[in-house]
Amino acid sequence: MLKISNLNSFYGRSQALHDFSLELASGEVLCLLGRNGAGKTTALRSIMGLVRPKSGRIVLDGIDLSRLPAHDVPLHGIGYVPQGRRLFSELTVRENLAMGLLARNTGPAAQERALDLFPLLRERLHQRSGTLSGGEQTMLAIARALCIEPRVIMMDEPTEGLMPSMIGKIRDVVLQLREMGVATILVEQRVEAVLSMADRVIFLETGKLRATVPVAELRESPELLQKYVGVGD
Repeated sequence: MLKISNLNSFYGRSQALHDFSLELASGEVLCLLGRNGAGKTTALRSIMGLVRPKSGRIVLDGIDLSRLPAHDVPLHGIGYVPQGRRLFSELTVRENLAMGLLARNTGPAAQERALDLFPLLRERLHQRSGTLSGGEQTMLAIARALCIEPRVIMMDEPTEGLMPSMIGKIRDVVLQLREMGVATILVEQRVEAVLSMADRVIFLETGKLRATVPVAELRESPELLQKYVGVGD
């Protein structure tokens, strides 16, 4: 479905991503783990075209997205939930969702499907997004990305700062998306959230892919978490 080959991305003269590669199947949940500055966010931004890779390819169902401008990437079915949500705080919930619809020219049915996953937002449609709670804002950011009816959705630390009950809701939505055949790439710091959602984990270190591990194997080899993330027993 999604195949990324040898991406090299820079900020000025500083290389942030070195020959980054991955393959992602429909309905698969893949998590990027690593310390701060490992290149996780850069990987997502490179896929979206927000950081232009110097070299490498991004291919979705046979279509090369590598040189598309960032605003054209969603048209091919890649949704993005950036760290910090990046909502239009002065706009209402409905208006933020409308921005998602415009990104791929989808219609009301796409919005309804997104709201089915987050029914609480139906009660907030006319509320300014800046007045929502942190958890509600995260719901809205994900729902907005789902309005493009993505085949792949990428989420950058979606559980950051959330209460356990809200983290559970995000996990449930990711698992529902898996059942719907939507592939998910997660950047996460909460290891317990990763273990409950992901199929595979990619460990990044200083912009380089160091290991790709099935979650079942990670549970049996927790020393990898200590090695690449600095957490463990």
